Parts: sequence; C-alpha cells; structure tokens
Amino acid sequence: MSALLASLPMAQQGPLPFDPIDRAAELWAERIGPSSTMRAVTSVMRVQQILLSAVDGALKPHNLTFARYEALVLLSFARARKLPMRVMGERLQLHPTSVTNIVDRLQADGLVRRTPHPTDRRATLVEITPDGVARLEGATKSVTEVDFGLVGLDEGDKTVLFDLLGRIRSASGDFH
Repeated sequence: MSALLASLPMAQQGPLPFDPIDRAAELWAERIGPSSTMRAVTSVMRVQQILLSAVDGALKPHNLTFARYEALVLLSFARARKLPMRVMGERLQLHPTSVTNIVDRLQADGLVRRTPHPTDRRATLVEITPDGVARLEGATKSVTEVDFGLVGLDEGDKTVLFDLLGRIRSASGDFH
C-alpha cells in the first residue's frame, strides 16, 4: 500500500481529474478481492498526509513540530502548567525516549523548564515558560486559521469522523 500512497499526487502538484484511490480500489476488486478496507485505509493515510502538511506548514513559522506543539498544549492545560514527564508520555501516548527528545528541544528553545518533583526524587516536572505560552498562542492561532487542515467538513461531519475513528482506536486498545 505504501507504493500506492507514494504514487498519489501531492497537493502542490494540483488535483487529478479522478480519484486515484477509487481507481486503485476498482483494480484491487478486479484482481484481489473486496476493496472497501483497502480503500478506507488508503484514504485515511492520504488524509493524514494532507493534515500533516497543513499543520506542519502552519507550525513551521513558529519553529514547532506537531509533537512539540502537542506537548505545549498539554502543559498549558495542566492546572499548575507543569506535569511529570511520565504523565506527559501517558497523555501524549509516547515512549519515554520520545518525550525526553521533545522536552530537550522545547527546553533548548526556552519554551519549557525542568524542575525536580517536590515529593518524588526520581521524577522530573516539565513546566511551560512565559515564552512557551506566547509561542503556543501564536502557533494555535496559525493552526486554527487553517482548521488543522480538516477542510470540507461541517461540525456534524467532524463529530461523526471523530466517533468513527474513536471506534477504531478503542477496538485497537488505544483507550477503554
């Protein structure tokens, strides 16, 4: 399937006069068998590429990746604007090494600071700085201006999409 995705047009090349995923599904059905799952999965993966491109483009002027942006959002939502790194990993659903890399980069940019946990010597807290809050505000304005790349859907459609994707995530063990 990755070869199929690689052959799909990117947004900057302009739209094709036909849906290449639909055409691939027709060929799949002729040569392999039922194509509804392949068509749906390939569409989700293509939409992921579109969304990542839109979000990355909106965040680039703020020198943020989506992972670093998510970490700043998470910290800004915390009551004290700080969380243990372990909790960040759980909430962001990331491996501890990935959280460490994200925090390292945010700290190098002055957007977060590490502090010792007051009651657990083994834990480190990560706190968003005033510069982090300011960067987050600008980045949030940018991603919301492009609607996170999720164009073509009304609010009801977005709710249905979230519910459908949530069913897949839950059935896969992502959450209870």
